[in-house]
Amino acid sequence: MADSDDEITLSSTALDALKSFYAERDAHAQQFAKLQEAAEQQHEAASAQPLSMSLFTEDWNESQFWYSDETATVLAQQLLDGATKDMTVVVVSAPSVFVQLKNLTAGKPDAPKLVLLEHDNRFGVFKDQFVFYDFAQPIRLPAHLKGVADRIICDPPFLSEDCQTKAALTVRWLSKPMSDQYKLIVCTGERMENLITTKLYKSLGVKTTDYEPVHAKGLSNEFYCYANFECDAWKWKATA
Repeated sequence: MADSDDEITLSSTALDALKSFYAERDAHAQQFAKLQEAAEQQHEAASAQPLSMSLFTEDWNESQFWYSDETATVLAQQLLDGATKDMTVVVVSAPSVFVQLKNLTAGKPDAPKLVLLEHDNRFGVFKDQFVFYDFAQPIRLPAHLKGVADRIICDPPFLSEDCQTKAALTVRWLSKPMSDQYKLIVCTGERMENLITTKLYKSLGVKTTDYEPVHAKGLSNEFYCYANFECDAWKWKATA
């Protein structure tokens, strides 16, 4: 009888856990449906509710670390400064910046085209603006994106030379021929500084800035912002 009681207790616990799982799944499905509706309607009205990263939980195993809203907004503002509706802003592996770009351009007919390259298919709620991206296949991308980017921000997901190098190939493939309007921001770890500024992006004029990106939940690695331009938000860091 004891064994039977144990089996009944276990089955009840398992059933409760299963119910909880399905309830949570359904709740997330409803939230994403609302998010998709907001994403579809936002360009039609400047008064639409701002989009939020709160629904996109970070997966640290996938090296997902969202910027704070303040940092994401600062980075987005620099990409938009001076941009016109004839330009294209591409975000590579930095979805929190993309969300702020969406918020800042909502309801503005003269806003530039926005494109998000991202590995996480959840961001497919942004439909035509989302492109699946795997840094291991850096130029396996839609042909129409080659050479279209006037502004780019790239945050390679891993602090390895292999990942950084392949992400740089993506950036070069996306970039329009250099012009006075071309802007490039690369946000990554401090230990990548030499690779970023003396090898991968030196010919594009990228240098270390004095701006320090902040992540919403903190980050143990020291993080730098590198760019090919100075602005109100940052200056190039003085070299020793």
